[in-house]
Amino acid sequence: MKTWDAIIVGAGVVGLSLGNELSKRGMRVHLVERGEPGRESTHAAAGMLAYGDHEGHHQLDSLKLASAKIYPEFVREVEDASGMRVDFRREGTISFFAAGGAPACSFRELTSDALAALEPAVSYIAMSGGKPGRVVLTPEETIDNRALAQALLKTARHRQIDVSTGAEATSLIEQGGRAAGVRTSRTGLRAPIVVNCAGAWAGQFAPFSLPVVPRKGHALTVVTSNRSLLTHAVRGHDVYLVPRSDGRIIIGATVEDAGYDKRVDPAAIQRLHQCAANLVPEIGELRMNEAWAGLRPATADTLPVLGPWGLPGSFIATAHFRNGILLAPITARVMAQLITGEKPECSISAFSPERFAPNAA
Repeated sequence: MKTWDAIIVGAGVVGLSLGNELSKRGMRVHLVERGEPGRESTHAAAGMLAYGDHEGHHQLDSLKLASAKIYPEFVREVEDASGMRVDFRREGTISFFAAGGAPACSFRELTSDALAALEPAVSYIAMSGGKPGRVVLTPEETIDNRALAQALLKTARHRQIDVSTGAEATSLIEQGGRAAGVRTSRTGLRAPIVVNCAGAWAGQFAPFSLPVVPRKGHALTVVTSNRSLLTHAVRGHDVYLVPRSDGRIIIGATVEDAGYDKRVDPAAIQRLHQCAANLVPEIGELRMNEAWAGLRPATADTLPVLGPWGLPGSFIATAHFRNGILLAPITARVMAQLITGEKPECSISAFSPERFAPNAA
């Protein structure tokens, strides 16, 4: 029977990034994906690298900033290895923060005149939704998450990483008191290291389940022939807009508790489109070319789950919620360090799965 050094369950942006990182370290890797690589939460994201969006967790802010720091290197490496471009845009992001709020990164406060100079099409009043606060410019970048997933997959194949698609990993194989592989809906696969990167389905991987649940998000895309309509990403009070270099503008996103239901609700799409038109009136006249709903993996405390879990050789890296695209590079690096016995360059103690153990404080 063929064996590998590591099996990664889930081939989204996190699983693909980790697979490539372990392969760089000389490990033979097998990725197991229940559907198609990069087609779940990775596909549904907007590609905002929102490391300045303070979420009330100092440890998460630190992890986000660490990932942002290495992102340009990560992009260069993936683009070089794949021969693809992933539309890594560094124009910055214009954001509304409620009164008393501030980004967790460097920023410049914008007056209405300053906003008009940067983005003439954006309504300063609509940014806030009529609420007191401030409008700021941060250096936060954006990336085409779908192109990134395809580039990561091409890189993985170039590195001779095995990829199984349409094969759901159902449980861990145990042998001698440690991980020894995974059982899938088709067969058994052997490796002394198993990493659960299964996103919204990570909590269903037996026998060491965790309270990871899906959080549904609707989004849509409009297309403009006027590439200068929007240059920066824009986060308003109730909607965000992410321009692509090819004229698409991503509009998102809702956060809903709907289980694994990915059906698109036309009313939710219409509300997002209207909010976007309030922010940039010309968007109301643009053609919608796609609408979708995806499932973000989340825990009750909205923090990722990173670290060893269950048996020796068994690890988990999931529940990145709204930050999977941003956190993929640092997650891949620290998990690879942990798996290969190195000291992780960033503390991940706050994200340990042990916090969900029955006797945890």
